[in-house]
Amino acid sequence: MNPSIILADEPTGNLDTAAGNEIIAILERMNAGGLTLVLVSHDPEIAVRARRRIRMQDGVLTELSGSDEA
Repeated sequence: MNPSIILADEPTGNLDTAAGNEIIAILERMNAGGLTLVLVSHDPEIAVRARRRIRMQDGVLTELSGSDEA
């Protein structure tokens, strides 16, 4: 399989810290190789690693940051 996009909903949610960091590192390498990655996380330590962040609270967009800010 060679997808062009991955949708990851809480990919580290049930993992210990070490395993979670390993998964995020793999996803970051895939993204650096050209893969589009859409990741949902409640963990701010994961969110700060993203090049672009879109934050929603109660269904309202509360933050848009990163290289493609509008």
